[in-house]
Amino acid sequence: TSKKSELLNTPCYLLFIILFIIGTFSSGLNVCMSGSATSCEECLLIHPSCAWCAQEEFGRVRTLMSRCDLSQNLQKRGCEAYNIENPRSTTRVVKSEPLSSKGSGPTQYDVIQIMPQKISLSLRPSDQTSFKVQVRQVEDYPVDLYYLMDLSLSMKDDLDSIRNLGTKLADEMRKLTSNFRLGFGSFVDKNMSPFSYTAPKYQDNPCNGYKLFPNCVPSFGFRHLLSLTDKVDRFNEEVQKQMVSRNRDAPEGGFDAILQAAVCKERIGWRKEAFHLLVFATDDVPHLALDGKLGGLVQPHDGKCHMNEKNEYSGSTEMDYPSLALLGEKLAENNIYLIFAVTKRHYVIYKNFTTLIPGTTVEILDADSKNIIQLIVNAYNNIRSKVELTVWDQPEDLSLTFTATCQDGQPLPGLRKCADLKIGDTVSFNVSVEARGCPPPGTRQSFTVKPVGFKDRLEVSVDYRCDCGCTHRARANSSRCSSRGQYVCGTCRCDTGHLGARCECHEGEAGAVYQGACREAEGKQICSGRGECSCNQCLCYESEFGKIYGTFCECDDFSCARHKGVLCSGHGECHCGECKCHAGYIGDNCNCSTETLSCVSDDGQICSGRGNCACGRCQCTEPGAFGDTCEKCPTCPDACGTKRECIECRLFNSGRLADNQTCQRLCKDEIITVETLKTEDPNAVLCLYKTENECVMKFTYSEHASGMSVLTALKEPECGAAPDAMTVLLAVVGSILLVGIVLLAIWKLVITVHDRREFARFQSARSRARYEMACNPLYKQPITSHPVETDFSMYSKSYNGATH
Repeated sequence: TSKKSELLNTPCYLLFIILFIIGTFSSGLNVCMSGSATSCEECLLIHPSCAWCAQEEFGRVRTLMSRCDLSQNLQKRGCEAYNIENPRSTTRVVKSEPLSSKGSGPTQYDVIQIMPQKISLSLRPSDQTSFKVQVRQVEDYPVDLYYLMDLSLSMKDDLDSIRNLGTKLADEMRKLTSNFRLGFGSFVDKNMSPFSYTAPKYQDNPCNGYKLFPNCVPSFGFRHLLSLTDKVDRFNEEVQKQMVSRNRDAPEGGFDAILQAAVCKERIGWRKEAFHLLVFATDDVPHLALDGKLGGLVQPHDGKCHMNEKNEYSGSTEMDYPSLALLGEKLAENNIYLIFAVTKRHYVIYKNFTTLIPGTTVEILDADSKNIIQLIVNAYNNIRSKVELTVWDQPEDLSLTFTATCQDGQPLPGLRKCADLKIGDTVSFNVSVEARGCPPPGTRQSFTVKPVGFKDRLEVSVDYRCDCGCTHRARANSSRCSSRGQYVCGTCRCDTGHLGARCECHEGEAGAVYQGACREAEGKQICSGRGECSCNQCLCYESEFGKIYGTFCECDDFSCARHKGVLCSGHGECHCGECKCHAGYIGDNCNCSTETLSCVSDDGQICSGRGNCACGRCQCTEPGAFGDTCEKCPTCPDACGTKRECIECRLFNSGRLADNQTCQRLCKDEIITVETLKTEDPNAVLCLYKTENECVMKFTYSEHASGMSVLTALKEPECGAAPDAMTVLLAVVGSILLVGIVLLAIWKLVITVHDRREFARFQSARSRARYEMACNPLYKQPITSHPVETDFSMYSKSYNGATH
């Protein structure tokens, strides 16, 4: 003991303490050094980059935590590579048979549409590993189609329309597959009050007293009429035998029928090696779970088959209607694609159902079901054009992220779905797996990756690498531990009552010589005020809130940011005041998801190209854009252009989206056609475009309060009639003559005005030129008069003499 005291008081030891403290602070960014690991197993849990040195001669006194560090740091500090415990997550392919190219034929029972088929994962916590999955929709795959029809009174005209459906449908489906089978079932509703008429006079004829249709059969829940068969004439025969019934309320009991058709596999005749289609035809909404309480049915549906010897649903008046969750579970279990064939006024509610039930699609059914064949073919092509992966039985401590690589070869992080595929196309998905913790030793878990509607699946088994190899070489009562503990992986696990790097101290020993090593810095509290200094080390107090740890008890696992009261939002681990988020989450409190699947619009773009995906939600940046994926934007510059393509393909089967599958997938807005387009609505945007025929097509685009986009378009483009040639010629000649006459008239008017002005000017000048002749100094009379006296007598004499 005296020798040990002398050693502890030497300047060299004090220098080491100072260097150790400085080293600890300088490595503050090293998550391995800042953790609370006191053993190899704890070190592996801190971070996947952390490694443990099990070498015996490594480090000195109080260097217990320094054994946990980055692998390269340990080697630099003298730890041999073979003494470093640093297991990694691995992936091993157990079974991988090649994908098939054809579905029917002699090899139809061995068709493979997913590769690989079995994988084994060995996971270290937080150390992510990945594997690749390939999926192919093979050509000519067998198809089983079960037609489930609503036979309530309002469907009478529909029943008349499908009397020869079997033959026509088989002809169309054989263009898509050479192995097609067809089945038939019907439903109305629970034969009990208040869902059906139960008075004695209605027992045999619920239509009793109904003038429009006085005769019908009693109400029933579900009736299986024809098992799946390739003899389509039998389908026609069964349909022709059917009569409608009458129930009291508007909703129908169709969900009871869907569940029975899904789980009664032997009765229906579903084949394991076939593509399963369940067509649900109705003109009204369904009853849902808890509706049965109106009739006193409090027992929830058990999800099992309840068919009696008459092939009727025997549990109709005993159990409640199934929930959407139960319905989706059973459809997925039995690899069934559900097609809702519903009338236009109920399209929205069934469209909402498709988001809650994987593998479902909805199509608009004409009022008399005349479009049912084309509807089924369209739905089948739509289903076969996409591949979507689902995960079954995923362990809670595993995190999975997907990256899809579709036909364009571009990776799409966060997506597990590819669309717009052709039969025979192969797509791939990269699946990253991360374990968030360690289950009890020896635990093996598994999960399944499965394309929606496929029988094929990938089985993934998981074991955990949470222990170290050096643990199995532990030495009890080792002299390295003062014979007071077990030597494990280079450290001592002291017996009760002893502590220290070599178990050299007893609990309770204390002294001033040890106190300096228990302070984080000069002037700081001993062990940060959250522990006691014993034998040169801090012993941290226990806390009801969590664990306090660290060289100086400076860390804990409960002082991190919270979201809605949950530490690290439940998506991360608290390490020394900082949230270490699980894969797929970021942020100070790990409340922000990096998943982008919820931000992908129907056209495959993130937020429709009008915003950014932040924390799993679209933030629309384009002015006027709104909606879950910024898909609605009546005022955007491209609004008319985008909706124009839907008008072209939906109304005229033309344009870039004329391909039926693409049109159906991208153009889901309601389109109303009118003779005359009204533009008074201030919330509607008027759009115009010129067609190939030089006509003008007009439509308005508006968003209803219900969230639906509505397009109101003219039935036909506006086109002007071609002018008559003679009319044009006469109009031109007449115009020229008219212009000439007008010009002459104008010329004549101008000349007349000018002449009159000139004449008036002449008259004015003439009037000014009139002078009295006597007053004119320039005028001289031609005769001049002189006033003189004359002696006329002289003249007289002369005259007289002359005469003589």
